[in-house]
Amino acid sequence: MVRGPDVAFLSAPRLAELPDTSKFWPGPPDLAVEVLSPEDRVSEVLAKVGDYLDAGAVLVWVVDPESRTVSAYCGIQSVRVYRAGDELSAENLLPGFRLKLADLFS
Repeated sequence: MVRGPDVAFLSAPRLAELPDTSKFWPGPPDLAVEVLSPEDRVSEVLAKVGDYLDAGAVLVWVVDPESRTVSAYCGIQSVRVYRAGDELSAENLLPGFRLKLADLFS
């Protein structure tokens, strides 16, 4: 099965290792982002999160527009939930990146 997140990020060193392709690249992204839709089932989303992490993704963000939260997984048992007043970051992957959730959901 091939998984394709809604948004994927590959670091420059990882991207340089990959062959030119206009399709899916082999392996996981460094950061996978899934944006929930009303039809999504929790069990299916968690299966995707587990698949990305098992394949070697460093971080998975699950964006829930309805609850206006982002769940950040760096392990299937390691999750942090960001809420309205929080600022999302991923210093180990994106140094200096900061996103206020209030801006994301405005």
